[in-house]
Amino acid sequence: MTVEEGQIAPDFTLTASNGKPLSLSDLRGKWVVLYFYPKDETPGCTREACDFRDHVRQLESLGAVVIGISPDDLRAHDRFIMKHDLPFLLLSDTDHSVAEMYGVWREKNMYGRKIMGIQRSTFLIAPDGRIHRIWRKVKVEGHVDEILDELKLVNAA
Repeated sequence: MTVEEGQIAPDFTLTASNGKPLSLSDLRGKWVVLYFYPKDETPGCTREACDFRDHVRQLESLGAVVIGISPDDLRAHDRFIMKHDLPFLLLSDTDHSVAEMYGVWREKNMYGRKIMGIQRSTFLIAPDGRIHRIWRKVKVEGHVDEILDELKLVNAA
């Protein structure tokens, strides 16, 4: 399955790093930066999470909440959050059902081997629940700035 800009973001409920279930629909009325990443404590994922951490106040000032999703379990998320002082929730998608729903569970080529995993992607979801913008195959460098620029544009409109 794949989702497109302009359509209502598929709702889901996953357990968050605070131990509570979180549904996407719980966040209606806010901009949601929903980012999918492959694995806690890997270099690219750590850089991405720390970039979001370093810009979270700016994102919040533009009406957005940041939510990260990976196949890691809650214990891994807890260690990742503590080690890097992450101020936002991480959701555990161990069966990758939400990643499949959003079309980010893909075949990848790792050192010549084909494996299934998360394609680093971000979905900017508008307060009405529609997908405003999708970034697929995200390059970490400068990505948070792209999101901030997009939020500044929509807030100026």
